[in-house]
Amino acid sequence: MGKSRLEAFSDGVIAIIITIMVLEMKVPHGASIEVLQPLWPVFLSYVLSFIYVGIYWNNHHHLLHAAKRVSGGILWANLHLLFWLSLFPFITGWMGENHFAATPTALYGVGLLMAALAFWLLQHAIIASDGGEHSLLAEALGNNLKGKLSVFFHAIAIGIAFYLPWLAMACHILVALMWLIPDRRIENALHRGEP
Repeated sequence: MGKSRLEAFSDGVIAIIITIMVLEMKVPHGASIEVLQPLWPVFLSYVLSFIYVGIYWNNHHHLLHAAKRVSGGILWANLHLLFWLSLFPFITGWMGENHFAATPTALYGVGLLMAALAFWLLQHAIIASDGGEHSLLAEALGNNLKGKLSVFFHAIAIGIAFYLPWLAMACHILVALMWLIPDRRIENALHRGEP
């Protein structure tokens, strides 16, 4: 099966996720700058989630570019990832509306953790479909330290959120910053494999 249909569907779902997130930011009543002040937590949570969705979209593109074909396992793993990403508007809005309170911040961390694990499963479904440990993707990812650190920091942040929500958010921001640095492993492996 070709990749174009999976890519188009995933791009559409991700575009809808971003649209829903921005629509969750309600326009305040009033024309003074002061009416915007209560919206800062909502806006900041939106910015962080937008960055995360962008990171997933970017890495998803490279991941599918490395795949030789699409199997049933890849389709289901991709849907699993999209499920967790589709919860971002809810967890983002809840956390922002409640000014980064402990429980919403912990649930936000659960959403980020599950999306990271779902992305890991998608990577392994592609690796299995393309020949296992000797596939292009397996070689490009290597030990995948960045992915492992992401899961670790998201998991730690969930527990920390109940005591120090600001520190939990710092963990999530750290992971986002780690992924904002372009990850060229797959791109470089694809260039090396070209004739």
